[in-house]
Amino acid sequence: MSITRVVLVVGLAVTALAVAGCGGGDENAAETDTTTTETTTETGGTATGTKLIGSVASDAYTITLTTEDGAAVTSLPAGTYTLEIVDKTDIHNFHLTGEGVDVTSEVSGQEDENYDITLVAGSYHYQCDPHASQMNGDFEVTG
Repeated sequence: MSITRVVLVVGLAVTALAVAGCGGGDENAAETDTTTTETTTETGGTATGTKLIGSVASDAYTITLTTEDGAAVTSLPAGTYTLEIVDKTDIHNFHLTGEGVDVTSEVSGQEDENYDITLVAGSYHYQCDPHASQMNGDFEVTG
């Protein structure tokens, strides 16, 4: 299965979970292991060189943040990551915020860019700025 299909399937699953849990604060998403280029990073460890993919769909109101293998991000260990923003539309953007991080793509443009980010323990949020009430997600970073 291609990475595009995996990201689409994961994105649809995340959207379905978000719609199903619209009244609650905790979406009870499963934690995922994060794969580095050399080894698997265990929760509580330090991840270095791990790639995250933030994407917005060009034909739907879907935003996702996944690991390189397509797993939805719900919790990550603190560390240095490469964030690849895949923004194929000029009506959405990808905006990631949290402790010391504020990375965004342009709404009026399309972008495939990589950003080196350092995540520390705390809460992080991503959204499409024009559609923040319906296109968003959160994850925790553990120390």
